[in-house]
Amino acid sequence: MNKLSLDRQAQVIKVLCEGNSIRSTARITGTAINTVVKLLKEVGLACLDYQDRVMHELTCNKLQCDEIWSFVYSKAKNVPEEHSGKFGYGDVWTFTAIDADTKIVPSWYVGLRTADCAFDFISDLKARLANRVQLTTDGHKMYLEAVEAVFGSEIDYAQLVKLYGQELEAEKRYSPAKCLGAEKQVIQGNPDKRAISTSYVERQNLTMRMSMRRFTRLTNAFSKKIDNHILALALYFMHYNFVRPHKSLANPYPRTPAMAAGLTNHIWTIEEIIKL
Repeated sequence: MNKLSLDRQAQVIKVLCEGNSIRSTARITGTAINTVVKLLKEVGLACLDYQDRVMHELTCNKLQCDEIWSFVYSKAKNVPEEHSGKFGYGDVWTFTAIDADTKIVPSWYVGLRTADCAFDFISDLKARLANRVQLTTDGHKMYLEAVEAVFGSEIDYAQLVKLYGQELEAEKRYSPAKCLGAEKQVIQGNPDKRAISTSYVERQNLTMRMSMRRFTRLTNAFSKKIDNHILALALYFMHYNFVRPHKSLANPYPRTPAMAAGLTNHIWTIEEIIKL
């Protein structure tokens, strides 16, 4: 990798950020697979460190949180006995938060779908905020407990509880049951009921699946190691927050979520990320 020019490194990272797998990136750019992996690791570590340092004192107003499933090493049912129960083997969940106004993702966390991981995620989110916010999550109990423990009364919190019909046996594997509606439940404070929604964070989940090959369902392009999984996420969120202009932020001029949130005054380039 040390022999690659900055332009060549930028080409590799751009191809990765467009949703290609490690192997397809190697083929498209004419780069060795090991070189692509090494570059992903080094750039991912830099992105992880940079975002952890700058994502503080954010003046977000309306946040939405959700979690997205993936797996590492193998599907849970295929994990060898010697790795059974170990984190990084089988199911892995990525918690994300998004600001409804600036579209910035201020916090994300890789873990399990448990109360402990939800608490760690919400704690990290709170540490990055400068003011009281309105927060919406789905109806999962782990969020209810985590938000109460971390924020106490210093938040306007609501849950959007979706109501599903009976799941058809023929469709059980590939699609959830039909959503019949949703109930807005105020949990804490005085949230604006018109802004109780998880639409933006759910759309963010789709963007993640489209932008990272290892998140695509029903393929063999999954993460083989949890460390690489986390670093790929770090690169993705750096590209999403700082490099790619968001269509909803086009007026009065094209902006990225980081620009809308006041973290930078320009659209970053891939080369700037590599120079970190």
